[in-house]
Amino acid sequence: MAGIIVIILFLVFSGFTSAQIPVLRVENGVIKEFQIDTRLYPMSRLVVSYMIGETTFNSSTASSLKLSVAATTRAGASLTITFLNTAKDTLQLHNIIPFAPTESDVYITGKGTHRLSRTHLFLPGRIPVNIIVPDNAWELGYCSFNISEGISLMGLTRRDEKSIKKAKQKRFETIIEPGGSVTYLLYCDVFTGPWQQGLRKCFQEKKLYDLDSFDESLYRREDLRWVRKAYVMHLMMAWDKDYYDAITGQFNWTKFNERAKKLYGGDDVICLWPTWPTLGLDQRNQFDMYRDLPGGLKTFRSLADTLRKQDIKFFIAYNPWDESTRSEGHLKGLTDLIKQTSADGVVLDTKGESSKELQQAADQVRPGVIMYSEGMAVPKDMPDIVSGRVHNALYYPPMLNLNKLIRPDFAIFRVAEVFKEPIQREYAVAFFNGYGTEINQFAPGHPEWEEDQYRYLGKTSRILRESSSNFNSNNYLPLMQTFRDSVWVNRWPSETKNLYTVFSVKPEGYYGPLIEVNQRDGYHWVDLWHHQDIILANLKGRTYASVELDAFNRSFIGTNNEGQVTCLAEFPVILKCALRGNELAISAGRGSSLRIWQGEPSYEKTPIILPAGNQILDIRQHLGRYEGKIVVQVLDNGELLDESVLFIKPGAPRLISWITKTSAVAATPEGMVKIPAGKFLFNASQGDAFIPYPAENLNTFFEMRGFYMDRFPVTNVQFKTFMDAMHYIPVDTANFLKHWKQKRIAKGEERFPVIYVSYEDAVAYTQWAHKRLPTEIEWQYAAQTDKLNPWPWHQAKPVKRKAQFVTETLTVSSLEGIDPSNCNLGNGKLYAVGSYSKGANPFGLQDLVGCVWQLTNDVYESGSYRGIILKGGSYFKPSSSWWYVQGGPRELHYRQYLLRVSQGFERNATVGFRCVKDAH
Repeated sequence: MAGIIVIILFLVFSGFTSAQIPVLRVENGVIKEFQIDTRLYPMSRLVVSYMIGETTFNSSTASSLKLSVAATTRAGASLTITFLNTAKDTLQLHNIIPFAPTESDVYITGKGTHRLSRTHLFLPGRIPVNIIVPDNAWELGYCSFNISEGISLMGLTRRDEKSIKKAKQKRFETIIEPGGSVTYLLYCDVFTGPWQQGLRKCFQEKKLYDLDSFDESLYRREDLRWVRKAYVMHLMMAWDKDYYDAITGQFNWTKFNERAKKLYGGDDVICLWPTWPTLGLDQRNQFDMYRDLPGGLKTFRSLADTLRKQDIKFFIAYNPWDESTRSEGHLKGLTDLIKQTSADGVVLDTKGESSKELQQAADQVRPGVIMYSEGMAVPKDMPDIVSGRVHNALYYPPMLNLNKLIRPDFAIFRVAEVFKEPIQREYAVAFFNGYGTEINQFAPGHPEWEEDQYRYLGKTSRILRESSSNFNSNNYLPLMQTFRDSVWVNRWPSETKNLYTVFSVKPEGYYGPLIEVNQRDGYHWVDLWHHQDIILANLKGRTYASVELDAFNRSFIGTNNEGQVTCLAEFPVILKCALRGNELAISAGRGSSLRIWQGEPSYEKTPIILPAGNQILDIRQHLGRYEGKIVVQVLDNGELLDESVLFIKPGAPRLISWITKTSAVAATPEGMVKIPAGKFLFNASQGDAFIPYPAENLNTFFEMRGFYMDRFPVTNVQFKTFMDAMHYIPVDTANFLKHWKQKRIAKGEERFPVIYVSYEDAVAYTQWAHKRLPTEIEWQYAAQTDKLNPWPWHQAKPVKRKAQFVTETLTVSSLEGIDPSNCNLGNGKLYAVGSYSKGANPFGLQDLVGCVWQLTNDVYESGSYRGIILKGGSYFKPSSSWWYVQGGPRELHYRQYLLRVSQGFERNATVGFRCVKDAH
């Protein structure tokens, strides 16, 4: 290659004015300088590398192909690179890559010998990634590298089909005969930012230099935007029993849709196909075959209307090759069929593009009718069509589809067939790339694994549907830098949140840091696949988000069932949720609706749906005995805005009782003492933790209002007065007042605390007395005061409880340091209230400990048990084993469960109660 070639590149470069014209100086196949205005960047990069057969050459080495580089006037192109076969043999030319990339560059070229899919993206230090590019650009070569100061140069090579002489064009290669030639165009541009911005410049902004401008008309039409939110489609033949059963004469779409709703949320689109492969059997044309469906077009229209009532769009099929049957103008036939069926779209059989004429034929009938191409529309055809498929001719779907980058709002569906094998990879790759799936049901068969795989489709489709604004974003960023190879991440930003789809082919799964992120105030991270919070990790001063990827069987490697996905979301904090006893408190400052899920969201479940805002949910009423994960979501018109994940630990008690305030009084009622308002730090202790005790209010300060409390526990005579007045008889009479003789109080026990009463008996008494039971916090505050006294009296010496093993039985020694005149130390004998006045607390309450266990209002429930909190200990203290309930006088912070079976079972000789009344 003789001489020096200086080529002027007319580029649009952000950050530089139009007067700053980049200049590229090429000498003997090597780029020597790159100049922008007064800035000159010396370099030494080959113009191109290429392969002949299995051997690699470049623009500065000799080969059997004579290479010449020249400037070009072709719009957008920078150079022409012409290959002339000077040999006597036919040569196979392929893998023409700009700049002859090094290992530190990002480039695209072919790898392997796959007939349909060998295009790969090569990243420094990573396994090459198999990718999909437009069908008219499989032969492309791409490379980008950094020049200086964040400025990078990118190049794209494309075959000039019009230049081919004595050569044969193939998908990836050009077969050049002796004396034949072919020219490739080299397009160059500059960009700033990470390497993905080079791809964005080449694919999204320049549309692979296929067209000078892009007509946005179709994409601006509001009536066609609905397809951007469609993610699952079924193509079904008219003889499929899921449509019609000739034996029973039944149309089965209703049953089909009911099943689909449960498994994957149902279809967004269903297409019925009555033509190929039976078209041509007689003279009927494709439109006749729709007219001859069971019941005629009137019945067919009714069935299609039924689909639309279920938010399912209906497509018809168009066969442009139908030219030998009954003559009927295609545009008129299509217009009439759309009108008679009220079709929402048309599948364009064998066509990878549409035309203005086809769209206009549909628009004459009604707005919103979509043209859906059989293959992905290439960039030059995209202005005339807004949706199409990734054909399953690419049997094993390449991991990354760069068609999505060209036009993210072009609705793509990956074709998947369920009949022959598990196809989880199909669903996973479509999800990773942010587009939908076309379930092609043409080939018959419904294998056993179909339902499980549909459930997997349901998980991917729910995320896609609830975040369509993300998956239509022009700022989509493919293949972020990750901690692990073979685990890939795509970033999908929107105004409301950022999503990250993750795809892995590591059969062992993966758990740990994966991508570097920015930790922002007011935002949090959620794993939308497993529905769990993500805790960001700080490593060496950088912040990383971790992922959990499920494992899969190694036997799936290399099959259409390999791989696993997950999805990370960075949400602004909109939801504030808290479990408070038996209540789930939810606050959402934005959005239109709330969804509360028992466990992880699934189309087989029905969530609780509430308006957004402030809500209190009764867990017992809505979730029953359920224990485990609760997922709360806030949505706005179907778009997920935020998610909060809570967890009810199995066995954890939940408060199910509530307080009904009494009439408030200003003066101290007879027999009660005033408990003044104050600030109280609540903490509690308990004995055996085999059954979990409530923990939600521990170590919490409470602003206590003033109230009144009975000086003594309720006595036998007080309870007798209530019974006589109300003629009270409990529903369950077992053990009721068991200590009374023939319904009479034993002589001398009138002022003994009443015992053998249930919680319901105590509540009935309080209602009669216009009082109520105290909560545990109220009882403990009144007993401890704001000084947090461990005992009612001043205790000079701490009480010690010593356990001693005697002949394999654990016993507890007597309490030390308690003045026996302060309380009953556990002698087993009940007594009249007020007998230990020396043990009164500073507020004047007596018999707080060592008398009877005192019922509180607090009833707790887990998925297994119910229990009531008791306070104070009792007069009975078994001592031969520590396995007993530890009675005797108990510290004021001590709590004991009264486990509930029935009223009769819970009535005890050691359990009584005292009351409180609200103050002004």
